[in-house]
Amino acid sequence: MLSRVADSIFWMSRYIERAENVARFIDVNMHLAMDEGHTDVHAAEQWAPLVITTGDYDLFRELYGEPDQHKAIAFLTFDDRNPNSILTCLRLARENARTVREMISSSMWEELNKFYLMVLSAKGSGTMLDSSYEFFKQVKLASHLLEGITMATMSHGEAWHFARLGRLLERADKTSRILDVKYYVLLPSIAEVGTPVDTVQWSALLESASALEMYRKRFGRIRPTDVADFLILDSEFPRAIHFCLIKSEESLLAITGGERGRFRTLAEKRLGRLRSELDYTQVSEIIDQGLHEFIDAFQIQLNKVGEAIYETFFALRPLELAQRASQQ
Repeated sequence: MLSRVADSIFWMSRYIERAENVARFIDVNMHLAMDEGHTDVHAAEQWAPLVITTGDYDLFRELYGEPDQHKAIAFLTFDDRNPNSILTCLRLARENARTVREMISSSMWEELNKFYLMVLSAKGSGTMLDSSYEFFKQVKLASHLLEGITMATMSHGEAWHFARLGRLLERADKTSRILDVKYYVLLPSIAEVGTPVDTVQWSALLESASALEMYRKRFGRIRPTDVADFLILDSEFPRAIHFCLIKSEESLLAITGGERGRFRTLAEKRLGRLRSELDYTQVSEIIDQGLHEFIDAFQIQLNKVGEAIYETFFALRPLELAQRASQQ
């Protein structure tokens, strides 16, 4: 497969997953604001963490100033100047899909077009804020539909594995980010740890990952340590970080023809190392280290995995340099 084609499929999938996750973050934050009865006085402390999650807080402050609900939703949903807004992500996903029409199914192309036009229409109507809960629900459902159509209508060869690899790496990143924001930023005071406010926030975090129901089947009561265990280390729940890394490595090895436990490329080495670290990590070790510190280190390693995937598959350079990089 041409590196250009693989790159487009990989990023098409990442952008779709990113758009869904932004919708998840906004949706759960609106529910939190209602549950906790936040007024305009508390708007900044309620909505700033959401913008921080995407890594675009400096850009937001430059464009909008102090955050509130309407500004944050506008920036994260429709603003063309935001590289991570839902509309921007879907436009980029659609552009990548357009360049590889011969590699994806017609059904995928049609549904991605419908998805993009649905969001574009909502921006043009100016009435999205009046039915925002329904809008973000539709964004999530459209992403799920695309994932299902990809699974059912695309041959499970190299192209499909690049799509799955992109989607799962993006999902692992966003799960880690929402965990970090809750633990490190969102809780107003240490005095509220263990209170009903704290429980509501951890429940909302699980809800943002569509994990609340499966968590309750596994653990019952909401406990921060168990939530961290479930969303980081569970190997069976589809949005848990460990699960995402396991399946990402499966797709990577399917692409390279490699074997688990061995590596021939830098991407295999870095992803395999990160996955194996979670294989043998216990939640008590994460808490002892500090959840924020653990997630910070994880995101650095995940970024290095992304860089290695680029170097291994997408970068254009002389063959000798590529061979040398694979041995680093």
